[in-house]
Amino acid sequence: MVTSDWESLRSRRMNEPGASEAYEAARIAFELGRSTRELREEREWTQAQLAEAAGMSQPAVARLEASGTVPTIPVLERLAHALGVELVVEFASGKSAAGA
Repeated sequence: MVTSDWESLRSRRMNEPGASEAYEAARIAFELGRSTRELREEREWTQAQLAEAAGMSQPAVARLEASGTVPTIPVLERLAHALGVELVVEFASGKSAAGA
């Protein structure tokens, strides 16, 4: 069964060194990209308009929205300012650290 093969492969890969960290980075990149795109679309802006307002290039906005990069805090601050929202970065309990 194809699903079983995929689950087996995923299970093996997730046990490899660094896999859970890479998976978490990909999740964060996806969520930041999705949030950026949603805020931009709510304002009916193009990627070029957001890029100009944030002092970035349009390809940089496209990469971020496509989850191709994890942006730095200064980049997130520029995007938040351009979009008229507050950037909130916090540590929250509830998830245990890997290996803790």
